[in-house]
Amino acid sequence: MALVFRLSSKSGVSAYLQIANQVRQAMLLGVLQPGDQLPTVKEVVGMVAINPNTVLKAYQLLEHQGLVEGRQGQGTFVTVALPGPSPAQQATLRRGLDRWLQAAFDAGLDAEGIVAMVEDRLHDRAVEDIA
Repeated sequence: MALVFRLSSKSGVSAYLQIANQVRQAMLLGVLQPGDQLPTVKEVVGMVAINPNTVLKAYQLLEHQGLVEGRQGQGTFVTVALPGPSPAQQATLRRGLDRWLQAAFDAGLDAEGIVAMVEDRLHDRAVEDIA
């Protein structure tokens, strides 16, 4: 699966952080593995119509975090695997999530309501884990 960036001007998160976060998420989900090349700056600029310096800043942040490395004249490559569920476990979780999302939409929640509910539960779980 090719990495496709999606930027939202309404998120309140800067574009370079959105790009860096999406790369990290792709790594967590196993979409990006060590040795995989990130899209070139030119490809990202073409995808989301942003300043090349924004993409460079995102890639530099990822490099500073030790997740990728830039190779002169070759591109930027993933250097580590992030821990996460196996592909089979991910498929099972995704099916369960799809069922839950359908039930949430059927109950009248929109995307914003779903995000609010998930964030609320994540917060509650974090508090429970601390206690």
